Amino acid sequence: MGTPTAIDMHAHYYGGLVDDLARRTARPFVAPDPAGRPVLHAMTASTVMSPGYTDLAARLAWMDACAIRTQLLTFPGALGVDAMPVAEVGDAIRAYNDHLGDVCAASGGRFVGLAGLPLADMAQAAAEMRRVRRGGRLVGAILPGGFFSETARAERLAPVFEAADAEGALLMIHPGVAPDETPPPPYPDNGVYRASALNLQASVAQMALTLMMADLPARYPGVTFQVVNLGGTLPFVLERLEAVAASRNPDDPFPVGRLRGFVTDCASLGPRALRLAVEVFGADRVMLGTDYPIFTVDQVRDTLDRAGLSPEDRAMVAAGTAASILRRLA
Repeated sequence: MGTPTAIDMHAHYYGGLVDDLARRTARPFVAPDPAGRPVLHAMTASTVMSPGYTDLAARLAWMDACAIRTQLLTFPGALGVDAMPVAEVGDAIRAYNDHLGDVCAASGGRFVGLAGLPLADMAQAAAEMRRVRRGGRLVGAILPGGFFSETARAERLAPVFEAADAEGALLMIHPGVAPDETPPPPYPDNGVYRASALNLQASVAQMALTLMMADLPARYPGVTFQVVNLGGTLPFVLERLEAVAASRNPDDPFPVGRLRGFVTDCASLGPRALRLAVEVFGADRVMLGTDYPIFTVDQVRDTLDRAGLSPEDRAMVAAGTAASILRRLA
């Protein structure tokens, strides 16, 4: 296939945390099934863990098959571990961050990483943000989207934003619960589609809206904010947002320019969604993302190959946008 060239800016790594999860008996935890396979029991679902969750050799083989030269590994924030009481999980989060830093440092540039933060205590979370950046081994942190369901909740993260701004960091806003939230109840039917696709994408749009309306990128210019999954449904409903503003508050138009204040990735979405997002955000604000180890090789290839982007825009999405961010944070 030739030399890998793409940069994957949305993938998760569970190594360094599985041992702690295996000692738990309440969700989230890991336990073997009758066949001896490790099963991840997350907040609302259970998944057999493929080797890619923890096996770096399997991950590198997958990356080579997809022509990915560098992958951003994140603390598995969707599990809700970072929202638990610090006395219960603080040591495990810090140990994971140290392990991930070792993985990245030894990878020869194949991996960069995002830390988890003990978010039940903002002072400790800010201190960990400073620690992982000052060591130069991780480029930032992952934050649960539950904080971005409304502006007042996002403002609680001010100590973390200030630390990230001072040190220069990437903050990924990803679906997950905040410390005072509980997992949503299951849907009565078609739950995998309602929760994991329709509701999730709408919630990501809410996160992006909070980021924009609070003008957080302008207030913290040292932070690169990343909203996952192409900003959720935001590109699709942007024209309606503009129409609502024009109809109900014509003197205060929807701040379309703030769409350029953050970057996003195409994890778990396809070529039509990617094409629309590039039109809305600009290719220099959009990045390749895979959500590995959940999604497949063919989907990654098809998303870029079938989106109908110009060669210049395709190159930006595949690697250019991400490379410019990683150079700033090196």
